[in-house]
Amino acid sequence: MGMWRRFLDILFFFYFFTHIPIAIFFDAQSVFPTHFFPRQLVSVREWYCNTYRDAMMADPPSWFQSLVVCEMFVQLPFFFVASYGFFKGAKNCKWLRWPCVVYGTHVATTLIPIIAHVMLHDFSSGRVPGPRTLRERFTLISFYSPYLIIPVLLVVDSLFSKAYKHKYEKKAQAKKSK
Repeated sequence: MGMWRRFLDILFFFYFFTHIPIAIFFDAQSVFPTHFFPRQLVSVREWYCNTYRDAMMADPPSWFQSLVVCEMFVQLPFFFVASYGFFKGAKNCKWLRWPCVVYGTHVATTLIPIIAHVMLHDFSSGRVPGPRTLRERFTLISFYSPYLIIPVLLVVDSLFSKAYKHKYEKKAQAKKSK
């Protein structure tokens, strides 16, 4: 259990810590004017959008921009808190439990319309090129899927892991089992 717990702490730390620059330097380009960003970052985003045909990032619809605004102003502050907490370890930061449930539920819920849009939208008449084939759609989904899978894993871990149990909860469960 100890090794699995530490693996999850490292996975969640890495997820949140790496999400900070991704949110600030790339996702934010969907809602803020490009002149706010260095030309090199804009070029990387353009390369990504052209290579992987991510029409949502290239020409974001309003509903997608609203999700990015939530990421900037609600999730981004939590990335710092969660990075710290998982660096210290879930056993040492039991207060992480419910914020992680809220965060994971919110993010997993936002990924459902994103993935559905990639799978079902007709990009043939769009202003920017979107995925044309099923392979291109699955490739694009592979970029978004960690932001569904890891938050779901985070929720499941937060709800069921013994790491978040307090001493009094463990004693009460021990008495019940006798």
